[in-house]
Amino acid sequence: MKLKSHVSLLAQGVAVWATFWVLGLPRYYQQYSPAVLGVGCTLLSVAISLAALYVLLSARPATRMSRALWLSVYYTVPFAALDSIYCGLVLGHGASYLSQYWYLSVFYVTPWLTFPTTALLLRTRDRSER
Repeated sequence: MKLKSHVSLLAQGVAVWATFWVLGLPRYYQQYSPAVLGVGCTLLSVAISLAALYVLLSARPATRMSRALWLSVYYTVPFAALDSIYCGLVLGHGASYLSQYWYLSVFYVTPWLTFPTTALLLRTRDRSER
């Protein structure tokens, strides 16, 4: 991937985090019940899965896995770093924010499960279409 693409993905990741941060105000989603957060996480996971399909289907088969891995990096590492700064340092929760804000923490892992798995499934589909 070219440097421009890396910068673009990093900017997108930071913009998405900032959007979710603003939407979570005033208490970064702590104002909602665990049930509502669970439903929200489920719906967001479905949206991420559909986005993975859309983005990876538009990629050349030879670059899908690489793209999936880079998307996983840029949609988890900035989120975790920014949440660590905000929740851990600014709000003063330290590492305990990982459990207190579990609905954020799950999204540090799920893109790593979703994007590469989708790329693998599409590879299998491509082989069966030959």
